[in-house]
Amino acid sequence: MRATIKNYIEAANRRREEEGEEGFSLIELIIVVVILGILVAIAIPVFANIQAGAQENALKAAAANGATAVAAAIADSDTATTGTTAVAKINAGSDEIGLITAATDPTTVDGVCVTAQSGEYDKQVSAGPGCTATGAYDISAFAGATPGN
Repeated sequence: MRATIKNYIEAANRRREEEGEEGFSLIELIIVVVILGILVAIAIPVFANIQAGAQENALKAAAANGATAVAAAIADSDTATTGTTAVAKINAGSDEIGLITAATDPTTVDGVCVTAQSGEYDKQVSAGPGCTATGAYDISAFAGATPGN
């Protein structure tokens, strides 16, 4: 296929030189458009995956920050600040990412498990020492929760 196109282009170039024509032929322009179309078809999914990865990393960072804030509130043993109020303070600063607390033992730092939920992308990520090793846990108690609440 490539040899056929190459031979055609060489023949067209020789003909143009003999007749004194300048510029690109329609076939050459079509070939360029096809090549650009192939490149675009390859590039769009790559860029979409980069964006999805960035959104997931933002959720991971939010969950880690929430777990740190809840653990700090528990370690501070401030009776006015519980793990839930520490998460609420983080939620107040973010419109797109909400944090839902899920702790096996909310009175100890080892029991803290915080889930970041993105309503726009419908994903959840958990962080904290109280999360299971696989990161899977029962969130049925939070089924009605929405980000920011």
